[in-house]
Amino acid sequence: MKNYKEKLKNITTIILDYDGVLTDGKVYIVENGREIRAGNVKDSYILQLLIKKGFNVIMISGSNADSIRWRCKSLNIENIHLGIVNKLTEYELIKKKFNINDYEILFIGDDIPDYELMINAGVSVCPADAAQEIKEVADYISRYEGGKGCVREIGEQILKAQNKWMDKECLEW
Repeated sequence: MKNYKEKLKNITTIILDYDGVLTDGKVYIVENGREIRAGNVKDSYILQLLIKKGFNVIMISGSNADSIRWRCKSLNIENIHLGIVNKLTEYELIKKKFNINDYEILFIGDDIPDYELMINAGVSVCPADAAQEIKEVADYISRYEGGKGCVREIGEQILKAQNKWMDKECLEW
């Protein structure tokens, strides 16, 4: 069986949950009912870079918040799956749509609804503050918590494993 860093060489697709992965899990509700989430610009930078370098970046979330859709669009993430009740079913549809296999997919999740994807994806990763059950099945546990650089760390590892780090494209937003 290949180790974690070896598996990164096959990755073409990054699928990630939103709340708890790109955010610290906090959702602030303002008077008009709008939700506000905070993220990390370093996570945002790596996502747009992965897309620029030809990776499929796919958001999958149980939430259906407009703020998530807006943030994804601002990062050029076109494959946004929100309001998903069963993430494994959606995962299977995504594999068919992109004609990809499990070993090409890295999934980043943090909580129980992500469990089935964690055990099916070729590489599964979680933030340092993920649920214990998720940590137990992850191939790698980030040094960083959700919304605090976890996605950046993983994206950088993928690019380094594939010799795509610190070239001209990395120097531009």
